[in-house]
Amino acid sequence: FATLPPEAVINPVKKAGVKRLLVVGGAGSLLLPGGSRVIDSPGFPEEYKAEASAGSVFLDTLRQEKDLDWTFLSPSAEFVETARTGTFRLGQDELLVSSEGRSWISFADFAIALIDEVETPKHSRQRFTVGY
Repeated sequence: FATLPPEAVINPVKKAGVKRLLVVGGAGSLLLPGGSRVIDSPGFPEEYKAEASAGSVFLDTLRQEKDLDWTFLSPSAEFVETARTGTFRLGQDELLVSSEGRSWISFADFAIALIDEVETPKHSRQRFTVGY
């Protein structure tokens, strides 16, 4: 996201007649309790702010899109390489946090959530998130 304006992706996708755009975004635009974004929280790593801000702009642009069917999938705050569990939660705009206070998802379970959405769309013109 950091190097391309949203229109550089959205316009060619529409021109090509693609029926649906599925975007893998980041966690930075997810909301915390109280309504502030993850990216705006104290301690958010400075090195990720540019990319997270661009992802947020991309999502905001999609939300205004009238002609394209889109879905935006945000991971949890931590992406980890662990075994696939097949058991995870889905959410909308709020950061998912486990009962232990951790926001995380494995690469494998994230991929399953993504494939599930491709095979059985449930989040047309929406953002959703996945986590434990």
